Amino acid sequence: MKQQEVIKLNIDELKEQLVEMRKKHNELKFAHSVSPLENPLQLKQIRRSIARVLTEIKNRDNK
Repeated sequence: MKQQEVIKLNIDELKEQLVEMRKKHNELKFAHSVSPLENPLQLKQIRRSIARVLTEIKNRDNK
């Protein structure tokens, strides 16, 4: 998820996206531990997307 997409979402949608992305990240980590993923960079991309969403949530809470 790109930063521009994150900015457009409201706070409730951001929290929903965060839950979904964390769930997907855990599933990918588990799948990768069992057998290698075709694209292990997915883990990196999801981790960064989670960080973007968390940063936006914190920025909005501070305002």
